[in-house]
Amino acid sequence: MIFLIEYEPKTGAPAKVTNYPDERRDEAAKARLELELQAYRDQRDTEIVILEAKSEAAIRRTHRRYFEGFDNFLRAFEAQAA
Repeated sequence: MIFLIEYEPKTGAPAKVTNYPDERRDEAAKARLELELQAYRDQRDTEIVILEAKSEAAIRRTHRRYFEGFDNFLRAFEAQAA
């Protein structure tokens, strides 16, 4: 499964996720490019990435900062380090 993720680090709002089956990888790449261009035109600080995983739950586990907000992610990281 392919996941197109849009995340705005300044707001810390949870990321928007769009799923694509593996066979639609080219469509996901095209959508990513369109989102990147729009963010550039709007002068938004937006991270737009494509990730591949077996499930959205896996993405949410491995890329927590996109879904929990950076402040929550940082607190959890600091707690683990202590």
